[in-house]
Amino acid sequence: MKIIRLILLILHIGIFFLLAGMLLNAYIPPKISPWFNLLSLGFPVLMTVYIALTLFWIFCWKKRAFVFIFSGLLFFNASIRWVNYTPAKNDPADLKIVSFNTKGGKTAGEQNIKEYLNSHNADVLLLQEDFGDKIYFPGYIKGNVHTASAVFTKHEIIDQKLIDSEYIDSYVTQTDIKIRGKIYRFINVYLHPFKFEKSMVKLDGNNAQDEEKIKNIVKRLIPTFKIHQEEVAAIRKSVESSPYPVIIAGDFNAVPNSYEYYHLSKDLKDAFMEAGRGSATSFHDYKFPIRIDYVFASKSIQPVSYKVDRSIRISDHFPVIATFRLQK
Repeated sequence: MKIIRLILLILHIGIFFLLAGMLLNAYIPPKISPWFNLLSLGFPVLMTVYIALTLFWIFCWKKRAFVFIFSGLLFFNASIRWVNYTPAKNDPADLKIVSFNTKGGKTAGEQNIKEYLNSHNADVLLLQEDFGDKIYFPGYIKGNVHTASAVFTKHEIIDQKLIDSEYIDSYVTQTDIKIRGKIYRFINVYLHPFKFEKSMVKLDGNNAQDEEKIKNIVKRLIPTFKIHQEEVAAIRKSVESSPYPVIIAGDFNAVPNSYEYYHLSKDLKDAFMEAGRGSATSFHDYKFPIRIDYVFASKSIQPVSYKVDRSIRISDHFPVIATFRLQK
């Protein structure tokens, strides 16, 4: 039994350092070391094992349990970026947005998506993998920036442009919208996709084939992380130079606690952490829990509610619906 406990202790310490390494994404960009970003992908598994081992030490009445409990507090914020429980807010909301990667209507058809989005009567729709010019919504103005992302709004568009990065195929747009007499900057994010297919990430139990698949996954992940770094820098420039309050929403193709998350959320509120309840998992095509869709807002914009709508499956993403109270 002592040998087993020693092995579990070494494992527990190792997982602690892996989780701590993940936090370095706030400081170390992928072009310097992409390996910390890789760690963020395994956070749900690593944290689950960390908690299970901590409970084991508690059950065994070992003093080390207290060390791991207090050390685990270091990952509290990292955890509630995945699963959070905030009290329901009774504040009246005066802005509603829907962010949704529609997969171009390939899953359930354009009409089903159109009906769903119309039913929400949102002030602003931020769509990724849009339909191009094939779909419009009555009563909405569509931004005229031609890219894989689209913005629809019931309010006046003051200015709009593509946010350019060093990467040639930018899918991120900036739209300044006047709402109730005040201008807000909406940044619709669709970071460069990894372009995985299920067959590429599904392990079959064949050691040689699975090892080759893992190598191919890493080979695809690391260059994309580096592209994301360039895109994130361009988005940060738009945020920091904005004369208006900012809302960033979309498909980041990055999990919480990643380099992308830390730097895009800098000085902004994560609407899920402020007003979300339950799981923030938003990509459901794989069985593994993945949150890659987000809504961030300037500190002057108060999140009132945040919902990942799991009642429908009309894309490989769930829609994200958020409401806010705007400063008068």
